[in-house]
This record gives sequence, structure tokens and C-alpha cells, in this order.
Amino acid sequence: MPGNVFVTGGAGYIGSHACKALARAGYTPVAYDNLSRGHRDLVRWGPLVEGDLADKLLLDEMLAHFQPVAAMHFAGYAYVDESVRDPALYFRNNTANSLTLFEALMRAGAPPVVFSSSCVTYGSPDKMPVEETTPQRPINPYGESKVMVERMLDWLSRAGKLRHVALRYFNAAGADPDGEIGPIHDPQTRLIPLVLDAILGRAEPVSVFGTDYPTQDGTAIRDYIHVQDLAEAHVRALDYLIGGGASIALNLGTGVGHSVRDVIGVAERVTGRKVPYREAPRRAGDPPVLVADARLAERVLHWQPRLPKLDDIVATAWAWQQKLAG
Repeated sequence: MPGNVFVTGGAGYIGSHACKALARAGYTPVAYDNLSRGHRDLVRWGPLVEGDLADKLLLDEMLAHFQPVAAMHFAGYAYVDESVRDPALYFRNNTANSLTLFEALMRAGAPPVVFSSSCVTYGSPDKMPVEETTPQRPINPYGESKVMVERMLDWLSRAGKLRHVALRYFNAAGADPDGEIGPIHDPQTRLIPLVLDAILGRAEPVSVFGTDYPTQDGTAIRDYIHVQDLAEAHVRALDYLIGGGASIALNLGTGVGHSVRDVIGVAERVTGRKVPYREAPRRAGDPPVLVADARLAERVLHWQPRLPKLDDIVATAWAWQQKLAG
């Protein structure tokens, strides 16, 4: 059942990859983005509407015009440190604006929505791997803002107003294997691009925050998932909802953890260059290990990562970083 899909944040890193995946699946992605942190050049597979989620009139106008069969909601700020410095910014932009979008969708006939949530909603879990039943105890305003949106969606769903899938993904990484799009962040906070930027001399040596964690090499362990796999999971979630699926929250990850030193080692192997880095104290609130249990997504969406190997993830990111370097 092809049709238009309203993609908020469609000019961003993950949103743009989702737009490409939607186009491959026969849908027409309509990117809705205010371009404050998105990039016009990443919108290539459908129209771009330059607008803000706080603009109720424009939302109503665009939803009436495009009549989407579903929505994907990526728009939001995602810097933990910034959220700690300015919590109100995050609650206004991520939480309040999400409610504005959901109300507009309900006025437009309530097409279902796939929501871009995050593993940060779990905070510092007591058990690994993290299941969907793990308590959500965020430790920063960014995570809290995502939990609030999930809870709004849950209550709207219980009231029969809006069906949804909330996708809690772990560390998004990599770039489009075709080299068409990739991460463009300023400031850059993701480990793999920081490592590759350091190799290229475009950034300071990488800071390894914490070398005394209770892990095999003392550095923190994370579950890295390729952005294309995330995009494909969003399309599967959309198909699930259009097919009448019930509202649900799902983890997206590979189920395999890699330490910071692992990432540095893989980057050196892929690029053939040494990674300049320096050791630094732990950051407050960083859990030692964060790895997904994504078996529920496999059962519900019939989805599995196609690029689960860290070498492949880093290789696509390296190709993109070299392209940006000219």
C-alpha cells in the first residue's frame, strides 16, 4: 500500500536514511524539517517542507495536502550535555512539540506513527542485555524528554486515538553504503565519527572517557547498530502498523557490545592508520555496558540487522568521512 509518509526530521542523520529506505519500499517520504540541525542536501527521495513542529497551522496544511498513510517522527534535539545545561529547551522541543504533532495527526485522521526513541530512556540499567521490560529511569533531560513522548503515545493508544511503534535504538553508526548520505553533526558527539575525524586530522585526539570500568579492557561497552539497519527497521514498523499491528515499544540493536578500545582497534584496521587518543576520567552517568536484547523486534517485525559487524559499520563511516574531506 504505497503512499506518502510524513517524516519529521527527514533532513537529519537517521531521518534521511529512513527516507531512502521508504523510497526503496515504494513509499514517498515527505521530509518536514526546520533545518536548524538538519541538512537540505540530505533530502533526496521526496519533497522537503521547511517548517517547525510548533507551527500548528503549517502542520495541518501539509497533512491535509499530502494525506500521509503514516508518519515517522525523528525531529528532536539529541545532545545529552546540552539537555543538562538547558532542560527547558528539550522539554519544549522534544516533548511539547511532539504533542503538537500528535494532535495534528489526530486531526488529520490519525495515521499511525513510528517514533524515534532511544536506549537513553533506560538510564543505567541493572541487567544486561536490556529488554523492553527493563525500567525506564533516564538520568538526563534528553532521556526524560523521550520517555515523556513514549508515555504520551501509550496513553493516546490506550484511548484509541493514535497507534504507534516506539523504537528504542542503541548507538546509531555508519553511513549509507552507497555513499549518498551520512552523518553531518556540529558539534560531533558520536564515537566512530570522532575517531575517524581524529585520524583525518580534522579533530583533536579522541578522549577515552574512563579506563577503569569493570569490562575486559576497562573502557565502556556499547551496542553499535548500522544506520541503514535502523532505517529498514522503521519501514518494517510502518508496514506492521499499516497492517493493523497494535502499539508497541521495541529495542533495536545487534545484541553485541564493543568497547571504546575495540572501536579504536577496528578503526585502525579498516583505515590502516593510527588513532590519536587520550585517556580521560569517566563522565558522570555513563553506564559501563549498554547492549540491546532485540529479540522482540525480530519476532514482531521479522527484522534482523544486515550489517551487524563493527568492521562493516566503520568501513561505511570511513568512506563517508573521506568523501566529506574531499
